[in-house]
Amino acid sequence: MNPSALDTSSLDQAVADLRIGAASWSATPLTERIALLERLLPRVASGAADLAAAGARAKGYDPASPWAAEDWIGGPWALVQNAAAYLHVLRRIAAGKDPVDAKAVRARDGRTHVDVFPATGWDTLLLNGFTAQVWLRPGVTVEQARARAAGEYRGRPGRPAVALVLGAGNVAAITALDILHKLYVEGQVVIAKMNPVNAYLRPHFEHLFAEFVERDWVRFVDGGAAEGAYLTRHEGISSIHVTGSDRTHDAIVWGSDESAAQRRRDDRPLVGKPFSSELGGVSPCIVTPGPWSDADFRFQAEHIVTSKMNNSGHNCIASQILVVPRDWDGTERLLNEIRRVLRALPPRTDYYPGAEQRLSAVLAAHPKAETHGDGCRLLVPDITDHDDVLITGEVFGSALGVVRLPGDTPAEFLRHAVDFANDTLPGTLGATLIVHPGTEKTDRAAVGKAVAGLRYGTLGVNCWSAVGFLLGFTPWGAFPGHTRQDIGSGIGFVHNAFMLEDIEKTVLRAPFTPAPRGLVTGDPSLSPRPPYFVTNRTALATVERVTRFTAAPGLLKLPAIFASALRG
Repeated sequence: MNPSALDTSSLDQAVADLRIGAASWSATPLTERIALLERLLPRVASGAADLAAAGARAKGYDPASPWAAEDWIGGPWALVQNAAAYLHVLRRIAAGKDPVDAKAVRARDGRTHVDVFPATGWDTLLLNGFTAQVWLRPGVTVEQARARAAGEYRGRPGRPAVALVLGAGNVAAITALDILHKLYVEGQVVIAKMNPVNAYLRPHFEHLFAEFVERDWVRFVDGGAAEGAYLTRHEGISSIHVTGSDRTHDAIVWGSDESAAQRRRDDRPLVGKPFSSELGGVSPCIVTPGPWSDADFRFQAEHIVTSKMNNSGHNCIASQILVVPRDWDGTERLLNEIRRVLRALPPRTDYYPGAEQRLSAVLAAHPKAETHGDGCRLLVPDITDHDDVLITGEVFGSALGVVRLPGDTPAEFLRHAVDFANDTLPGTLGATLIVHPGTEKTDRAAVGKAVAGLRYGTLGVNCWSAVGFLLGFTPWGAFPGHTRQDIGSGIGFVHNAFMLEDIEKTVLRAPFTPAPRGLVTGDPSLSPRPPYFVTNRTALATVERVTRFTAAPGLLKLPAIFASALRG
């Protein structure tokens, strides 16, 4: 569209309203900010089924389908979980406590770590065995970590400002969570431009954020690239946050004309406003050799397939490259189990725009690629060229590539895997490391070195790193170091309910095996097969119940949740 032909009157009015509202949001006391979240939770719960159903229908399946569990997880549950996380921290501050408990912040091996999950007793019950720890940048002391947390509420509030959130098109909760971050962590009001792919969510979001809209603290607008470009350069916009690809970021900052490359080289941006972003990449899942049982191979195959095939692979954190030991006798056993899971899943479409072309490019590069599930899922079992299409860029679809690396021991393999992930794969958003508890015990130094060495914003150990997106207490963003000239997976962290500063990465951990087999492998927990697994038979019922529980916890709701979870 010609920018001169664009009708900007509604956009200008939305920005003008928000500029007026920005001062009143900055002046809104903590008690009222808490009350707003308390009223948001039941609003989300009451509209949860409609929100999830809208996503399911848009992706081509019935809201009662087992696939619809992902629309509950990535929609209403993620939203209530993050809102509840903010509430937990804000209530601590309102009660005169530090945002982070002093016992959760400690120095280890010359670094400051913050234990952020579980944060409540309910967390321990619902996700037993799951933990998360935030690693702060080198040189940050325990005292600095505690003093700098939650500056918005401890003497360092942001100035009244209007933030532009350019919404993502793949997962419902992303836009809503980015809005909450801008409001509650940075103290800015928000104009959110819906992505054309899921603009159907706008009325649902306007209902959920009704109080914020009424008070000129949030506005939702529709539009495509032209509207987005207009808003990024609008004089009334103070900051920008985008979830998308590095191409999206570069088009905004440097333009897309013949002079864009020169502007980038000269560092002459078209848009120089504060800009945070979450831009994806090629995420690895690294499998460490170890003493696996048949049940371990089956369970971890389900885990790996979930990390790729959730949302048809249309996730910026989908595992795109499976990194396995070349000489481990378990590699082929694992791949055969992965094939079994891929075949057993019901077919579904790669609904996201451009997926057909991207998957066609994979097939063109690998005409002998395995197809599973009526051809809707691709597996390339042995990639040797580092210029391969699955290694050089994000496919954003249902294709999984396998890279086999040398290493006669776990320590040697992990050295190769860490170097490959850090130096060959583009992007630093998230990685998953699978390691048997027995291996971690016998090779503790090597595993610890790998955990410390992987340069990713979220590292999941026996846990798909995407779980870090959901929990609210866990900061979500790329590993620090990117610049606007070399944006990679983006700049900054969102969610981050404890409002920590100086973040390097989050390390998530989950049980290697579900209950009760953890008693055998050495990582006992009460967690059965996680409800986000694509193979979980009762995921839809479980996640519906967990969503309503998170919005309004109560002991009487727990038996039904546990009964459903155990049947999964």
